[in-house]
Amino acid sequence: QVQLVESGGGLVQAGGSLRLSCAASGRDFNMYHMGWFRQAPGKDREFVAAVNWNGGSTDYADSVKGRVTISRDNAWKTVALQMNSLKPEDTAVYYCAADWAGDGNHWYPALPREYDYWGQGTQVTVSS
Repeated sequence: QVQLVESGGGLVQAGGSLRLSCAASGRDFNMYHMGWFRQAPGKDREFVAAVNWNGGSTDYADSVKGRVTISRDNAWKTVALQMNSLKPEDTAVYYCAADWAGDGNHWYPALPREYDYWGQGTQVTVSS
């Protein structure tokens, strides 16, 4: 089992940057694929970015590609989401999630149902 705590959200002007962090506790962090999702008011939760268990592969939503970078540090049990050139439409609660990779199943990074654990979320607000 793993517990996830997000931080780094806040209010930023359009064009600005934020770095979100997700700190994990528990065992076997390096056996989880990690993802970031977001949910805006009145909308479904949507995929933002993901990184596989060893950091060797990443995936990004088209809406953030080129503006966002996901990274992980297995020694420190953290996952970061660097967001640049932020837009008002990036405003949402951002969630960190963990998908157990130990079962050897194919990795579907963009599917929320694949993830086993979720953090409480951190609010990102981008003003125009």
